[in-house]
Amino acid sequence: MNIDKTSSQTKDQIKGLGLCSGGLDSILSALLLQRQGIDITWICFETPFFSSESAQKASRMTGIPLMTLDITDDYMEMMKSPRAGFGKNMNPCMDCHALMFSKAGEILKTKGFLFLFSGEVLGQRPKSQNKNSLRYVEKNSGFDGQILRPLCARLLPETLIEQKGLVDRQKLMDISGRSRKIQMQMAKAFGIKEYPSPAGGCLLTDKIFSDRLKDLMNTQKLFNKRELYYLKHGRHFRLDSKTKVIVGRSEKDNQHLLNYFEKNMDLLLRPAKIPGPDVILTGKGNKKNIQTAAMICASYTKSIPGENADIKVIKKNDATILSIKTVKAIEFKELMI
Repeated sequence: MNIDKTSSQTKDQIKGLGLCSGGLDSILSALLLQRQGIDITWICFETPFFSSESAQKASRMTGIPLMTLDITDDYMEMMKSPRAGFGKNMNPCMDCHALMFSKAGEILKTKGFLFLFSGEVLGQRPKSQNKNSLRYVEKNSGFDGQILRPLCARLLPETLIEQKGLVDRQKLMDISGRSRKIQMQMAKAFGIKEYPSPAGGCLLTDKIFSDRLKDLMNTQKLFNKRELYYLKHGRHFRLDSKTKVIVGRSEKDNQHLLNYFEKNMDLLLRPAKIPGPDVILTGKGNKKNIQTAAMICASYTKSIPGENADIKVIKKNDATILSIKTVKAIEFKELMI
């Protein structure tokens, strides 16, 4: 595939704002538009379910400026009742994309961008990237006619951007389906050698994570962003409608949990004398729940069932020791999410 990488600058340069996941499709869609002399900026949205890490790498590699924006509050409001529903797990893909374009559109209005774009490919994902779903996203974003998909544009109705001559439709692509062959050829032509796999980085497509999120939203009702980040790590146990126990699986897992630990809101438990996990108790730190959390902590140490284990309980700046009779971890199987 022969790709002309030169760009013809215009006197009054057209500015486009693109959603960037950091994947190959995001990169190629931006480079296609740059080739037409369009001034490209990326935006990447962050929540506890997906990060901007890959987008930041893509920005460093290509030199395309990147804005990042945390949309957790708006995202969780949408998650309460997504109009198009969820996918196989807790992934509201169509309403997620509509929300992202809507938030990007708010920036478009104030920063002089003339259109929005993304790296979506028609038919790449059967449910969220067919013609009906792409149209749904555009209509519900509030920016109908201003969203361009450069990699499959020639298979879709002509947008206002193309009709006005802001973008040359004939220099866009007509890719469809799940094959990555054309994108790989384009990457080679553009000199793009490093990019993440197309598997995606959204935790909402993961069943275990989705089960934990569903429990948090449906059982606990009230929670904060810190508790959403906890969902990514450790083993999770539900004690009551307001209380959970989270057990680190490894030293690295312990550290991740401690990154979000809030000493004025959570309790921290850990073995006092033998190696074992860090355990976080969120919610009601009453005597019964602390006792159960300590027993769960002890069950994941090398303490022999039937023997006593000393568990340190740290509450704010105070620490106490509980002597707990060790039981097998399987005894808490019914509490595990």
